[in-house]
Formats: sequence, structure tokens, C-alpha cells
Amino acid sequence: MKNKGLMTTVIVILLFLGATLVYQLGMSRGNDQAATTATTSEKADKTVGILQYVSHEALDAITNGIKEGLKESGYTEGDNLTIEFQNGQADQSKLATMSQQLLNKNADVLVGVATPAAQALANVTQDVPIVLGAVTDPVGANLVADMDEPGGNITGVSDKAPVAAQIKLATELMPDAKSVGILYSSTEDNSKYQVAEAEAAAQDNGLTTKKYAVPSSNEIAQTVQVMAQEVDFIYIPLDNTIANAMQTVVGEANKTKTPIITSVDTMVEQGGLATVGQDQFTIGVETGKMVAAILDGTSEPATTSIYTFSDGETIINEEQAAFLGITIPDSIKADATMVNSDDATTSSSAE
Repeated sequence: MKNKGLMTTVIVILLFLGATLVYQLGMSRGNDQAATTATTSEKADKTVGILQYVSHEALDAITNGIKEGLKESGYTEGDNLTIEFQNGQADQSKLATMSQQLLNKNADVLVGVATPAAQALANVTQDVPIVLGAVTDPVGANLVADMDEPGGNITGVSDKAPVAAQIKLATELMPDAKSVGILYSSTEDNSKYQVAEAEAAAQDNGLTTKKYAVPSSNEIAQTVQVMAQEVDFIYIPLDNTIANAMQTVVGEANKTKTPIITSVDTMVEQGGLATVGQDQFTIGVETGKMVAAILDGTSEPATTSIYTFSDGETIINEEQAAFLGITIPDSIKADATMVNSDDATTSSSAE
């Protein structure tokens, strides 16, 4: 009987300990869930307004990168983040209207993808934080007072390209080239800034230069036809108007097998010969992370330096080089990223 009583006591104790353990585990899970909920609530109800200047592969990649940078920082669209997106399609009047619309959405942070979009946002508010997504010359565009100490409600990421390295690469790929034509839009401040750099770099490398400014996309095809007869290769700075018409540029240049050196990776993939620069998606990711820091309250535009990239990657369109009859030196090929044209560009190349 004593053994039976002892056994009963042991069973009761074990049941009690088991129930206690289950209770503690439940409390622990509850606390974990509460902590997760608290973390989510800290990042909840945030709205980011994105104004993109125009649709083309480079700017689209930047916008996608912004979303990824926000996600990596704990802000996911549809969960704890609302993104209000507008695309001006290169229409200045639309940019102004859309900027006001985004401001009226009570966005916590506004993002301008490309210089004209950022300028439009800056015109409607000096209070709401604005982050620049790919603005080549923020000071020259009158968006910030200083690259290190912006001083107002604007900071962001510069996509300033290593122009000198791009021209140098061109001379290495085309050692017999004597002249370069610079194709750019006369209406974009960011392009004009780089044209001067390209002229200086070309002179340093023994090249003569000729500038070809187009007021709109309607003149691009005819301008490229003229360039192909007058220069050995074409150089395109960071320019949204030209980027938006890249297939037209490639189609006309390929008729005379005139090489194109670009400033962004996406334009190489579309039929440009080569560039030295940053991946556009990466530029967007850095922009998104900067937006998240402002949303978190860990940084303020006035004291946050403009983010600039210290180096660039060599990107070469191997298929286009073969089409142009250009042999890529092994010394360059060893360290370069090799890409090919997309199907649409390949078709135009064959015409």
C-alpha cells in the first residue's frame, strides 16, 4: 500500500511539473509573439511617396532597388509600409502635379528618382524629408547646399558615373579611335554636368570631341545618323531622354557599326558596347536603406551626407563587341562582367 501511495504521489508531482513547463513555454511563446508584434508596430503605418521621372530600364531598376532596400531594413510593402508611386513620363507639368499629390498623401518620406523628379518634389515642400534616388549633381541641381552637410530636408544617393574611367575604357577597346561624339539632352541639368567631364577626359586621352544636344526624343534618330558619319564612337552620359530611346540609338548606330559607350549597365545590356559604373538596382537599394533610416528616426536629411559610390564595375556586351568586330583584350576581359543584348536589341542589330 505504501508503494502504491508513493507511486501516486510521484505521478501527481510529474503532472504538476509538466503542467508548469507547458505554461512557461506558452508564456515564452506569447512573449516572443508580443515582442514581434511590438517590433512590427514600431515600423507600422509608414508611407513613402516615390516620384519617378520616366520609365526606362535604369530608373525602373532603381525603383525596384528602393523597395528591396526598404524590405531589407524591415519595411515591407503591404505589411507595414504603404508606397504611393507616381511616374511623370518625362512631362514636367505632370511632375509638378504628382509631387503635390504625393505630398497630400501625407507621406513620411518622399523619394525622387532622377533629377527632374527630385526638383519637382523640392518645389512643393521644405518640411517633409526628401531622398534623392540617383541624382548626379545634387549641388548643381540646387537640391542641397553641400554633399557632406546637405543642410535642409533633402539627402540621398548620387549616381555620378566615373566618366574618366569610361572614356579610358573606350580607348582601350578601340585604340584606333580618334574622335567621340557626346549625345545628350539639352533639357537635363545632370547631362550637361557630365558633358564637360567627358570633354576633358577625351582630351586627356587624345580624342577630339563633338557635342550633339537634342531638345527632345524626336530628334534622336536623325542626330545619331549624323554622328555615325562624323565620329568614331558615341558616348552617352547619364541622361534619361537618351536612355528612354536607347533602342532607337542602337538601331541607328548599328547600321554603320558605330560603337556606343554608355554610363549605366542597363544600356549596355540594350546594345551599348561597354561602361564602367554601378549596377542601378544597387543604387536603388542604398536609396531604400537611407529612406528606412529616416523612417526609423536614426538619421536626418540635414546632417546625412549624400551617398556616393567610390568605384565602378567594368561591364561589356560581348555579343555587341563581336558584331562590331572589336576584340576585347584579355587584360580587360579578366576583370569585366560580360553581358549580351536582349532579344529586342539583337533583332534591331541584325537589320
